Amino acid sequence: MYTGFLHLHSFLAYAVLIILIVATINSILGMSSDRKFKDSDRKIALFGLIFTHIQLLGGIVLYFVSQKGFSMLTSGNAMGNSEMRLTALEHPLINIIAVVLITIGFSKHKRAASDKAKFKSIGIMYALGTILILSRIPWNSWF
Repeated sequence: MYTGFLHLHSFLAYAVLIILIVATINSILGMSSDRKFKDSDRKIALFGLIFTHIQLLGGIVLYFVSQKGFSMLTSGNAMGNSEMRLTALEHPLINIIAVVLITIGFSKHKRAASDKAKFKSIGIMYALGTILILSRIPWNSWF
């Protein structure tokens, strides 16, 4: 079961990054071209939100069942080793913050009055979330 969750978490990460990048670019282009916010724009952002939350749930499960997650953090050795610290602390914490930012961006777009404000809230928050996610991916074990 652990191996299955690990593979799901790894392969879903590609989909999450692609969808977040597409949603960010779509929002930036929509904001810069002053076009109307359509239902397709909302769906692109919604897919980014849904896939990000699914990835978060899979990551939380892995964090508590993996030997590289919570158990490594509580052993006391994680802070001295940068690779262990990335896996046990930085990756989960920064990615939770990224998911919160993405969720805030999607929620703020629903209350925005103008189309430009809708694109802006999604574009900025999704871009920040994507940058945070990219900054804490354990690249050496990802490829």
